[in-house]
Amino acid sequence: MDILYLMILCSASLAAVFLIVFIVNARRGQFEDDESPAVRILFEDEVREEKVDSGNKNDKEEKGENNKIEEKSE
Repeated sequence: MDILYLMILCSASLAAVFLIVFIVNARRGQFEDDESPAVRILFEDEVREEKVDSGNKNDKEEKGENNKIEEKSE
């Protein structure tokens, strides 16, 4: 019977720790924006093209080398 009291105490304290962690993260804004990470992947290619177009010649060459590396890794 003593182990039951110990398990209840442990589970209640663990639940309190998770509640405190949740409240701290909610106040910091961790759960504010839940839509944009899912949509951000759809616009990734457009952002890369804009960065390449706005850069100078050296940036374009570096981007080209990076693209070759990415193609080899895939």
